[in-house]
Amino acid sequence: MNRVAIVSLSVCLLLGCSQDEGASLTDPDVYRVDIRWTDYGIPHIDAADWASLGYGLAYATAQDAICVLAEEIVTVRGERARYFGAHSDGIDNIANDVFQRAIIDQDVVAHHRAGAPPEVAAMNRGYRDGYNRWLEDHGHHLPARCAGEPWVRPMTDEDVTRMGIWVGIRYGLGRAAEPIVNAEPAAASRAEPASAGAVVFLGDMPDHAELGSNAYAIGSELTANERGLLLGNPHYPWRGSSRFHMKHLRIPGELDVMGVGLYTTNAVAIGFTRHVAWTHTVSTALRFTLYRLELDPDDSTRYRHGEDIRNMTSRDVEVPVLSPDGELLPERRTIWFSHHGPVLASSELPWSSEHAFALRDVNLRNNRAGEQYLRFWRARSVEDMRDALQAVQGVSWTNTVAADRRGGALYADITVVPNVDRTLIEDCGVTLDNAGPWSRAVTLDGSRPECAWREAPDAAQAGILPPEELPYLITQRYVSNSNDSHWLSSPKAPLEGYSPIIGDERAQRSLRTRAGLVFLEEVLYEDRRFTPEIVQDILFEHRNFGASLLLDDLLELCKDLDGTPARACEVLAGWDRRHALDSRGAHVWTEFWRHAGRMENPWVVGFDPADPVATPAGLRVQDVEVRAGLTDALTRAVETLDEAEIALDAPLGEIQYVMRNGEKIGIPGGEGWAGAFSMIVTRLQPGEGYTPVTHGNSYIQVVTWDDSGAPDARAILTYSQSEEPDSPHYADQTRLYSEGKWLRLPFTDAQIEQARTLRQVTLEAPRR
Repeated sequence: MNRVAIVSLSVCLLLGCSQDEGASLTDPDVYRVDIRWTDYGIPHIDAADWASLGYGLAYATAQDAICVLAEEIVTVRGERARYFGAHSDGIDNIANDVFQRAIIDQDVVAHHRAGAPPEVAAMNRGYRDGYNRWLEDHGHHLPARCAGEPWVRPMTDEDVTRMGIWVGIRYGLGRAAEPIVNAEPAAASRAEPASAGAVVFLGDMPDHAELGSNAYAIGSELTANERGLLLGNPHYPWRGSSRFHMKHLRIPGELDVMGVGLYTTNAVAIGFTRHVAWTHTVSTALRFTLYRLELDPDDSTRYRHGEDIRNMTSRDVEVPVLSPDGELLPERRTIWFSHHGPVLASSELPWSSEHAFALRDVNLRNNRAGEQYLRFWRARSVEDMRDALQAVQGVSWTNTVAADRRGGALYADITVVPNVDRTLIEDCGVTLDNAGPWSRAVTLDGSRPECAWREAPDAAQAGILPPEELPYLITQRYVSNSNDSHWLSSPKAPLEGYSPIIGDERAQRSLRTRAGLVFLEEVLYEDRRFTPEIVQDILFEHRNFGASLLLDDLLELCKDLDGTPARACEVLAGWDRRHALDSRGAHVWTEFWRHAGRMENPWVVGFDPADPVATPAGLRVQDVEVRAGLTDALTRAVETLDEAEIALDAPLGEIQYVMRNGEKIGIPGGEGWAGAFSMIVTRLQPGEGYTPVTHGNSYIQVVTWDDSGAPDARAILTYSQSEEPDSPHYADQTRLYSEGKWLRLPFTDAQIEQARTLRQVTLEAPRR
């Protein structure tokens, strides 16, 4: 590339060019990218082409997350036990390594690489080289957590692919890693199950899962500016590879998108453009089914399928394990497979001489995520978003909620779901006794060929539901989702008639779902139109809907109490029914509802599908059994807090917090299952309080468009850009979140130029 071209390209990168101008300056042999970090460490990445964009994105991400990325590479390579021993951070490293090597084999890797469109494939190559460039530039001065560690190594093409696959299956097939790895055939001479792995996933309620979210999309009929308005509020982990990272990606004339992606993905997965804004919430749809296998009584590795008896296949995997004395010792496991998928075993799903269980997961063969987000970035309306979802079906396990600058609002659970309809469940479903955490799973009869997933010619993948059988709604009013099913995304237009594998219908909603809907309706009842400020306040008021609904009834009961439960009553009577930093009594309510929420039918008015937002309601405090249960819950709340040495009247900000380099930062928000809409999940530590935060409010964005059509985006990344204590962006946004503040995201050229530039680098390098 000559000097004139380089200078011209620099101007293009900084000021923007037409597509033709940008294309004319692209050099297929050179990476060229400019990165500007504005306040709070937000990188704006201007690239000449898709490969250069990946190069700059990896470089900018490694700046904040090199240790997390390096550890994730070790994870997907199946090498955790080599470097961290048999167990670390609560992870069975041997199970992880065997699972990664046995399940994500070379065929799966090749399949996923084949699904990447040219732009994404180029971006992946650049991402690999940009990460390795960062290591070359900064590997001598890594954050303390991974400085000098042998597991910080260069990235390969396969690493990039494997990280993408792992994100797709992590919360389905991936969370059954231990039951799969530890499954052993039952001996023919015994009926009892073989040794079993622990079941580590599948909570019955979304609020008890590791991931969740709130989302609103509000259309032109209800907004002050008659444009779309979006709230995105994902509830994701505050540490590790599922943390979000803010970024702004630009290619002149081709791409201009801002938002976040997970540390280990090279995409903006939640964000906005000049035309649309979108977010995701974890869907209730199941991504797998279990199959119960009918075994040969003489050989528990053989199973019946129709008139045939089939042999299971097996794969032996050996992994090195670091012993306490530093020696690498080999550990060998055998993984068993049916044609349905890998065999697993647990105390609830034993591998006996009669039956075993296999798991089939749709996302292991879903290689379309890259194409899906590429189409999101190019969408110009919520109709385009819907069309992209239906054409690609590449979203793994989340609803999509979107708004556009023309005033449209979209809810869609158009995802990758097994093609299992109500009839198939009724004809082939197997009822399991004592299923425990597997109770929500659909279990089918694996001995009958007719119980296979249905095939649909217009589905994007064999064995998944076709797009016309997946729910969505486009409106100019509003849609909402807080991890309940599709049914009540808009109470005035309920979505019904879909397969039960997607989620329930005409069933009770969670307190958090009802909170989100009630808070919207309150604004409409006051005859106000929505603005960004109103939506921001809905979340940052940190109100507890459960308390608004039920505390007055409880206080009636309190008039007759004394002793231990009366102590809780005294504090709750003065509580402002919020989870703000100065709220006194929020934690008492949380501990009370931890027990009271499990009571069977404490309601004055039971659930009514004709009035699902307002019901159930009221506590039957005159009923003897209900009174006793509520009194016991108050007593247990006080005892829990006394044992933990936590004052009942302590301000929430003093007892719910994170520590950042010796600084105590109070964190507002509460548990969703206890009625909070603004969700923060913590651990109660005796003598310390509710700390650390495990997950909850993470990247929060409120997006609309101004009179000129430019994005008006306010956001906060609650835990800040970096997990590393030696980073300048370890706690800066966390302080803002604690104070109830937001960032105005610089998106246009003028806004970026007006923002304070913390650092700027231009990268140029030959391509491999």
